[in-house]
Amino acid sequence: GLRYRLHRRDLPGTPDIVFVTARVAVFVDGCFWHSCPDHGVLPKANREWWRSKLEANRRRDEDKDKALADAGWHLIHVWEHEDPTTVAAAIEELVLRRRRAADSSDSPSPAQ
Repeated sequence: GLRYRLHRRDLPGTPDIVFVTARVAVFVDGCFWHSCPDHGVLPKANREWWRSKLEANRRRDEDKDKALADAGWHLIHVWEHEDPTTVAAAIEELVLRRRRAADSSDSPSPAQ
């Protein structure tokens, strides 16, 4: 029941999933391309080229994360190997919590 958008190109890094009202951006990171500490490995061929490429990916991710955070977005990075059910439940909880917080801050204060 949560409304979302996919691949918002107008946001830094083009998040995979965006919950606009809660300002939550979700990125599903591939273990190879984003250097997963558990599963990321360097290919044996052209090792230095790949090291440089993957390091550039990491720096780009940091820059994009900073730009989104500075704009008031909450970021979630999910590794491709994570359990989708567990991740979905955590995302749902965060989105609902942030929506409630936004709704309560938008509500006028009770008359005194």
